Amino acid sequence: MSRKKFDYSLDYKNLDLRKNPELYRIGRGEQGVLTIEPYKSEILPNWRFKTPEIARESSQKIYEMFLEYKKQKDFVGMDMARKFLQMGITRARRYTNHPSGKKYDGAVPADKKGVSGAHGRAELPKGFDVEKAESARIFSEKYYLAKNDEVYQKLMREHIEKYENGE
Repeated sequence: MSRKKFDYSLDYKNLDLRKNPELYRIGRGEQGVLTIEPYKSEILPNWRFKTPEIARESSQKIYEMFLEYKKQKDFVGMDMARKFLQMGITRARRYTNHPSGKKYDGAVPADKKGVSGAHGRAELPKGFDVEKAESARIFSEKYYLAKNDEVYQKLMREHIEKYENGE
């Protein structure tokens, strides 16, 4: 049996996944991180990485939210907090290497129009921002605490078995 994929067709703005955890799909990486309610609205205001100090405060607050969701045995909340921690790593790394935050130029050659993803675009020159690299490292510490948490792992297996095993 294969797991069900993240369902982009659902009306997440009007769904409460706390009340409907059966609709939640873990997906890959950060899928759904900016759509799943009410978690997006709860966690997003705390998500920042501009400086190491801000990243430390932000990752600590999000990890505390992870622990609160854990107390409530709220797997979806735990997974969303984990995704925000992961997004802290990936976005800080993006800014580490690309000060504008943009990895690719906006120009898409005529023969590549309509092609999704970065295909056909040139990667912008890389730089290196020490502060953003440190922010990524800070988020990484909390991310691995969350990802490797035994209760999180157990609840994830249960969620997959109960809701995500395909036909």
